[in-house]
Amino acid sequence: MAREVISSGNALAAKAAVECGCEFFGGYPITPSSEIAHDMSVLLPRVGGKFIQMEDEIAGICVALGASMSGKKAMTATSGPGMSLKSEQIGLAFIAEIPLVVINVMRGGPSTGLPTRVSQADIGQAKYPTHGDFASITLCPGSLEEAYTQTVRAFNLAEKYMTPVFLLLDETLGHMHGKAILPDLEEVKNSVIKRKVFTGAPKDYKPYDVGPDEPAVLNPFFQGYFYHVTGLHHGANGHPTEDGVQCEYNITRLMNKINTKRDDIVQYEEYMLDDAEVCLIAYGSISRGAKEAVMKLRNDGIKAGLFRPITLWPSPDKKLKEIGERFEKIFVTELNKGQYLEEIQRVMKRDDFGTLHKANGRPIAPLEMVAKVKEMM
Repeated sequence: MAREVISSGNALAAKAAVECGCEFFGGYPITPSSEIAHDMSVLLPRVGGKFIQMEDEIAGICVALGASMSGKKAMTATSGPGMSLKSEQIGLAFIAEIPLVVINVMRGGPSTGLPTRVSQADIGQAKYPTHGDFASITLCPGSLEEAYTQTVRAFNLAEKYMTPVFLLLDETLGHMHGKAILPDLEEVKNSVIKRKVFTGAPKDYKPYDVGPDEPAVLNPFFQGYFYHVTGLHHGANGHPTEDGVQCEYNITRLMNKINTKRDDIVQYEEYMLDDAEVCLIAYGSISRGAKEAVMKLRNDGIKAGLFRPITLWPSPDKKLKEIGERFEKIFVTELNKGQYLEEIQRVMKRDDFGTLHKANGRPIAPLEMVAKVKEMM
């Protein structure tokens, strides 16, 4: 039975994490994500989990990675400056294939930027949060309900593909209070994905001896299976190697295990696109205003519709290409200077879009979108 609650996006993300089996949170408070840590400090002890506030953002992700390697579902939460500090350990999570959910409640940047203002300026960072070659998974909720459901999905994807998964809220969605209809708790628990484990003889265990598009199988520490974890390139048993063939295989597999599974990973929403003559593209909290803009445009006789990517990375490139071929008029709006616009241009191989971008920490009103779209008609 669905549940009706009054809550905020940050609180719902914390609630979802605990209800889908998260047992550990390590982090450090930072605006506008601090409520997630606060709520986890209350919720986790109630279910036998552990919360620890570390001395800084770097230590926060380090302890979360350690908890994950011991077999526990783990999470950390931060904002843009914290993401920058966590970059090195995010790289370790990618190459060692350690599942982890990282929530970034976006605010204005660069550096300390606009701590209390809304932004979508970490889109590019979420694709490439650290150095090296890899493929990332980034989810971007657009409602209070999705702050909950996409958190659950982030944990499932992290466990399934043995990778860090990034969940992008923003200041508006994180701090917004309102009614949310959540899925039945039993339904949530039944949807939970658990990571694979090797059950054979310990002498036969090779965690990285997997197929060219498959994730590693990392058994929990302290259970009798011995292997090496390193940020260096490694062979089948985890020990460092500089063998050229093995290193090429490692990186190709890290990318293939995500990119060849796009149909499973990618989600998006189409809103009133069936008969539309102009397509708006927006994501996250700003998509709420874009839906209102669609209705206002239709009331004024302009058949508008919305395409909303929920999975930003890997991008819904097949659908974006289809939209680019179908619609002559496309309008893109986001709270940055065009970070996702670059991906849309790459996929559609065109740059004749109407656009509206802001990077001053203020939201974009539906009427602003309406005025810009009417200029295109």
